[in-house]
Amino acid sequence: MNPNLEHLQPYPFEKLTKLKAGITPPADKVHIALSIGEPKHDAPAFVLDKLSESLNTITRYPITKGLDALRQAISNWATARFNLKENSLSADSHVIPVNGTREALFAFTQVVIDPTVKNAKVMIPNPFYQIYEGAAIIAGVTPYFMNSDKSNGYLPNFDSVSEKSWQQCQLLFICSPGNPTGAVTPLETLKKLIALADKFDFIIASDECYSELYFDEDNPPPGLLEACAQMGRDQYERCVVFHSLSKRSNLPGLRSGFVAGDKILIKRFLHYRTYHGSAMPPFSQQASIVAWRDEAHVLENRNLYRDKFSKVIKILKDHIHVQQPDASFYLWVETPISDTDFAQQLFAQENITVLPGSFLARETENGNPGQNHIRIALVAPLSDCVDAAHRIRAFVQRLG
Repeated sequence: MNPNLEHLQPYPFEKLTKLKAGITPPADKVHIALSIGEPKHDAPAFVLDKLSESLNTITRYPITKGLDALRQAISNWATARFNLKENSLSADSHVIPVNGTREALFAFTQVVIDPTVKNAKVMIPNPFYQIYEGAAIIAGVTPYFMNSDKSNGYLPNFDSVSEKSWQQCQLLFICSPGNPTGAVTPLETLKKLIALADKFDFIIASDECYSELYFDEDNPPPGLLEACAQMGRDQYERCVVFHSLSKRSNLPGLRSGFVAGDKILIKRFLHYRTYHGSAMPPFSQQASIVAWRDEAHVLENRNLYRDKFSKVIKILKDHIHVQQPDASFYLWVETPISDTDFAQQLFAQENITVLPGSFLARETENGNPGQNHIRIALVAPLSDCVDAAHRIRAFVQRLG
């Protein structure tokens, strides 16, 4: 066995199951799950039609590199969305389709980390998407946690990182919009990180799977490749981004995303994947092509989330510390009691499941930045989200 497996922590939802064990919630209240970030809006009908039409391709082995048409659709989308220089993001050398960002984030880490380097580090925002930590541990390096709290707008305080730690860094994970906080990293900060990557010779992996869930149509969240473009770095050195159709297009079960950026890193990642055996099925690729080519369904999706955020926040705002995030579909809510007690009692009294923030973070010398927060995923139908908000408000009022 790989000895590093012993260092993996229980996944947050394992902890949540244990927290709820033995509790019987009120039977007269329908359970509402707001804990898992699984989109519940309808999948686009035209994508499902294309998927159905393409099922005959199941008789063919998929190409690891992906179909030319898919890579071109991805390149066209990313170029338009992030204001890249025309033809700078080559479909042939800068893009590779993947089976969702989860497997890609994990696999990419195994490619780029050299565990033989003494004191090597993978830098991770705290709280964080748990795959970052697991990937680092299995790769044989030490995770370095950068706390993201209210004092810094729920973004990592990169200025607090010592020069020695930057020197030890091999890979920096960033997540914008952030999971669980919804905070968006400004362009100037992205440029600053790129300069640090040049100075200390590390790679930036930017998880941008929530980038299309935002509130202001005139100000979409910027991306890492966009920062590169503004700096004239049209080869995207040391920079890779991860995108997905799961949240953008309500297609989590399609397992379709992409990695794009530095062509040297993409080439090495492709080489790894020919052995890893993670080629996207051809019918999924065909469905993905039409999804990346369409924006109308994405706008409709954003509007559904806007409506939910507006109504839920209006119900809660005078009773608990809650505010609209920069983007994403999460509310990162401060709790008047410990986050674990809040989640446990809310389930026991109101049959609502939310995720304690401390389960998404790690203890550091400056504490656990997820403590006294809960993550609420507004993925359920609008009526359920409104019902849940009223129940949460009643629960908070009983807390006094």
